[in-house]
Parts: sequence; structure tokens; C-alpha cells
Amino acid sequence: MRVAALVLLACLCLQTPPLRAQIKAQLPDAPMTPPWDKGIQPISRDSYWNAIECGKQRGARPACVFYDAELCKNDDFTLAMYTPYKSVAYEVWRVIRNGQPAPTPSYSEAQRTRVTIGVTLTAASKNTISDLVIKRGGKTIEPIARALEASGGKFTFDFAPFAPTADITIAVSGKTGSRSCSIDQSVLKMFR
Repeated sequence: MRVAALVLLACLCLQTPPLRAQIKAQLPDAPMTPPWDKGIQPISRDSYWNAIECGKQRGARPACVFYDAELCKNDDFTLAMYTPYKSVAYEVWRVIRNGQPAPTPSYSEAQRTRVTIGVTLTAASKNTISDLVIKRGGKTIEPIARALEASGGKFTFDFAPFAPTADITIAVSGKTGSRSCSIDQSVLKMFR
């Protein structure tokens, strides 16, 4: 009886952990230039021109454009942030990468852009995404728009949840489990 109990206990300890893992957000090690420490916000004259300079960076994945590339790295999904700053920086980077002169992206289009978190399942994941919310200051913030797809989804928010004045948690729910990613205030400051 004692042996059976020990075998059962050993088997339970060797099982994979449930998909309730807490992930801590990490920014890339590469320097993010030009400097930015104001977090995600509506486009302004300063952020617009800073984003254009960011987009002029050479390379396959400039850190200031793709700061979110491995933000909440895990085996289930990847996250991508779509913000006014990033829309401007990405457009400039994309055009320059094709050997053309830097464009001047639409300022009014950037003004209409909100914050969208894109979730894409990894190739090995079987955990279909069902929802994403942000937790901040003891409150749960629902997206203002959701678009679910078989491969993930897009969740749009206003700017307030991303203000670099408090830590946040991005909680992703799936059919077989949930994961959450904690983002410290110091990391939120570097978001663009």
C-alpha cells in the first residue's frame, strides 16, 4: 500500500503543470533607440516624429519597432502590440527596408488607432484562445472590441490600461487553460 501511494505521488509530481502559468514580461536586450519612456499613448507631435526616427532603424527586427517580439514568451501563444506609435514606426521601417525613402505616414490615421493586442497560437498549441482581459489595480478591463479566429484573436483597448503608473497583467483564456503575463510599470514605460 505504501509503495502504491509513493508511485502515485511520484506520477502526480511528474505531470506537466496546468496552463495557469504566470509569465513575466521581458523587453529585448538590444538598445531601443531613439529613447522613449512615456509608454503607450495617443499619437502626439513628439511621439509621431520619434516613431519616424525609430522606423529608420536598419536591421531585420529593430528593438524599438519590435519590442514586443518575445514580450510574454511561452509555448502556447505569441503577443503583438499594435499602437499608434508602432503603426508609424512599422510603416517607415517597412518602406526603408524595401530600399525606398522614408515615407510620412498618415498622422490622422495614427490618431484614430487604439491599442490592439494580437494573440497568435504557436504551431504546437492546442489551446484555442477564447478571451483576453487586462487586470490593473484590482480591476478587470474588458476590450472595447474582440475578433476571435482559429489561430488566435485581436483585442482592442483604449489607452488608459497601459498608462505606466501601475503594473498590469494580461490574462489570456483558452479552451484548455489560461496564462497570464505580468508587466511591471518599468516595462510599461518602455512600450511605444
